[in-house]
Amino acid sequence: MSQPPQLQKKLGAFHLWGIAVGLVISGEYFGWSYGWATAGTLGFLGATCLVALMYTAFIFSFTELTCAIPHAGGPFAYAQRALGRVGGTVTGLATLVEFIFAPPAIALAIGAYLNVQFPGLPPKLAATGAYLAFMTLNIVGVHVAATFELFITIAAIIELLVFMAVVAPSFSWAHFTHMGWGTAPHFGWEAMGGLFAAIPFAIWFFLAIEGVAMAAEEARNPKRSIPIAYCAGVLTLVALAFGVMIFAGGSGDWTTLANLNDPLPEAMKRVVGQHSPWLSMLVWLGLFGLIASLHGIIMGFARQIFALARANILPRSLGAIHHRFHTPHRATMAGSVIGILAIYADSIISIHGQSLTAVLVTLSVFGALTMYGASMISLFVLRRREPGLDRSYKAPLYPILPAIALSGATISFVAVTYYNFILFLYYTTALIVITIYLTIRQRSDKKGKGNILLSE
Repeated sequence: MSQPPQLQKKLGAFHLWGIAVGLVISGEYFGWSYGWATAGTLGFLGATCLVALMYTAFIFSFTELTCAIPHAGGPFAYAQRALGRVGGTVTGLATLVEFIFAPPAIALAIGAYLNVQFPGLPPKLAATGAYLAFMTLNIVGVHVAATFELFITIAAIIELLVFMAVVAPSFSWAHFTHMGWGTAPHFGWEAMGGLFAAIPFAIWFFLAIEGVAMAAEEARNPKRSIPIAYCAGVLTLVALAFGVMIFAGGSGDWTTLANLNDPLPEAMKRVVGQHSPWLSMLVWLGLFGLIASLHGIIMGFARQIFALARANILPRSLGAIHHRFHTPHRATMAGSVIGILAIYADSIISIHGQSLTAVLVTLSVFGALTMYGASMISLFVLRRREPGLDRSYKAPLYPILPAIALSGATISFVAVTYYNFILFLYYTTALIVITIYLTIRQRSDKKGKGNILLSE
């Protein structure tokens, strides 16, 4: 009897680095500038410093778990091993929230970019087309998908470097620091409030880098390639985030960019003019960054759905692997359908006048922060409970770095909750209800199987 198809181990360190950066790089192109509107350039710079510290500490710690337990479920697998079935279920669902709701925001940004060039093309229709195209590419094969991801990620990085070089001659710290604390006249309690309120937009610079963990089962040598990819990836993203933010803010009046979905083209436009070929290149190649993240996160949520189905938390049918392409095709399609529905869910998802994009970003941040906290707790538990676990990579400066990551995730979660309390209630209620339902269903299934065995 032939064996069922398995995930193929085809990814090297360079592919994984491309996935790590590509998952996130759209955050350098849009979304973050809302942090300026909330906290000013200096307030948002402070928020970004705190978040960059948290992510750097988190990734250098999280890599230990990924190497010790190379599993397509990533955080779900670590939490289940350390915190039990319920802890694993909560962590897996939180990861799904992060990876399911980030892509619609990115797809809408792709639609907005294309609408600039083709005014007759509805943004939502373009967003749907992007979903369908990259869903198909992800199903065709992981090596093809990862190679494509690597190519467009490198193109997106080059474009960000070009942007910084082109606007550099007009850079001035006076521009950047003008009204640097936003509506606050100086640094104080009001400015601190803006800084904490801007945390979700700073997180957008780095959100989803941990998705590399979900490709661990498809890495040729995960114990070697994953640490290289993760550490190089987070350092690449930190450099790009600060570079883009500082050069854009210092190129002129930053307040004109604070509420835009396309701050980089607008910043370049005032430097080189409306009809410059540099601007046209930025608009077109700017799509590469958005595409890299959409494509990479589709790859991530497909593996998370696949892992949860394989563990019998989600329907088992979603854990199928395509017999020819060796990819989790049903999981890829299921997550994409949810994302496409979210694109058209303005009236349902919009809360208290917030834009659909802002709500989707905040939901993703809630899921991410839940998962970050659970992962760091799992790291501490496994260090104590399983000291003999094969750890080819160990978190440096343990326990200091994991503690920094856990503290940062906790503070960030409290801050995001304070400024988005209604959305927090929706998120936690849904997470609790679904977890209770899945736990009851799993126990019923086990009881039913036990009764069948007894009757036989």
